[in-house]
Order: sequence, then C-alpha cells, then structure tokens
Amino acid sequence: MLRVLAVDDEKPALEELLYLLRSDPRITRAEGATDATDALRRISCALDAGPGGDDGIDVVFLDIHMAGLTGLDVARLLARFAHPPLIVFVTAHEGFAVQAFDLKAVDYVLKPVRRERLAEAVRRAGDLVHTAQEPRQPGRPPHPASAQPAPPASAAQGPVHSSAEQIPVELGGVTRFVPIDAITYVEAQGDYARLHTEHGSHLVRIPLSALEERWASRGFVRIHRSHLVSLARIDELRLDAGTTTVRVGTAELAVSRRHARQLRELLMRQAGG
Repeated sequence: MLRVLAVDDEKPALEELLYLLRSDPRITRAEGATDATDALRRISCALDAGPGGDDGIDVVFLDIHMAGLTGLDVARLLARFAHPPLIVFVTAHEGFAVQAFDLKAVDYVLKPVRRERLAEAVRRAGDLVHTAQEPRQPGRPPHPASAQPAPPASAAQGPVHSSAEQIPVELGGVTRFVPIDAITYVEAQGDYARLHTEHGSHLVRIPLSALEERWASRGFVRIHRSHLVSLARIDELRLDAGTTTVRVGTAELAVSRRHARQLRELLMRQAGG
C-alpha cells in the first residue's frame, strides 16, 4: 500500500490528480501540495520521521512547470537524500522526458491524465516499493528503491537497462523504454527526432543536435543535417560520382560533403581497432 504526495501549482489539476489517486485501492493516503516549497517541507518531515512514520511518503507525483522551483529542481534536491521517495512526473510537456529519467523517475505521465495510464504508474511504483521492503535473503544483495522499473508488458523488448542506456518514448499514453543500442539511426523532423530500430520507429520531442551531443560517446555520428547514425550499424559505405551514402539495414542515407571525410576516417579506425 502506498502513501503519496501530489504536487501541482494549478489547483484544478491537483484536485483531479488527487481524485484519481484516492480512487486507487493500492493507495492508502494521498495528500496534495500546491508549490515546491510546501512539498519539500512535507517530504523533509517524512524523511525525518523514517519510513514507518505517520507522515511517511512513498511516492511523489510531481508536475514539472511550477512557479519558483520546477519539478526537475525538486527531483534534483531529493536525489541528495539517502532514501528519497520515488518520483512520478505528471506534466503536459513531452520535452523533459530524458531529463526526468536521468533523475531516476519511475514514470512520466502526460496530461490530461487518463485513469488507466495513472494506474500503470502506480503499479510500477508499488512494485518498486514492495521490492525495496522485501526482507533480504542470505547472499542476496538489497534492491535499491530507485532501481529503474521494467517497461510495460505491452513493450516487446529485451532486458531492462538503466536510464542511461535507454530512452523513454510516449506511444498511445504509454511510456516505453527503447534501448539506445537498438537504435540504428535518427532522423530529424523539425523539433522532433525519429528513432529508427530494426522493428520500427518512435518519435520523440528532442532536437537532433541534443541527441548528437548526448550519444557521441555511444558511437553515434552526424552524417547529414537530417541524420545521426550508429557507427556499429553501418553495413556499407558507397562512393559514387562524388556522392557518399551509407546503408543501414534496408535504409540508404546520404552523407553530406562536410561529414564524409570524418565518417570514412571513423569507419577505417573502427575496422582497424
């Protein structure tokens, strides 16, 4: 059973969220705060009282855009505590998902909040809280409460990876976790980026330039203003009448002149290394 705190500076949104949370039988207590300062005060009191205290908080359902401190600011402050409550972000903005999961968020729920989507977030949080409270078995390491949750059952993918190894994507109100190593190339689409894998594609609201910077250490290189490619996924480099292209699976992508030389050098270095 969960004790939760919902934080949103818009009172109607907070009341709706509290109504949905209190309707869930897995939640024993749901309280609200209309600003980050009040939320931090309550959380601090709960942490001082210990996990078994009357004011204990297991999960914080946190809006991102608020006056004063943002939800991301609150999450960064909570990360300094030894045993902070779990965090579920509830927001109308898609663009902060990567930052949210970098902060070890359990889930990222988009507004307007649907009952079934919120119930999935509660399930994830409940599973983590229950796992953290399980008595340790001899020789078995403890489970950190902030461990990354498993993806929804509807997401057909491999083992769970840490937040640094996967990227959250929103599809039909469900947040799925796509392993970065499964991405073959990325295509720019305005302020969005389309992530291509062997089994399909996913649209995320992240500029291609941001992914280029974050994923450089993972072997992704810019080959064109519209494409970012995983070096390990390039099957063929073709030079034809001054034009350079690469084949990535079934896709053939153009390489711009400014990136062609660097790409050839990287591929040669990779082949030799």
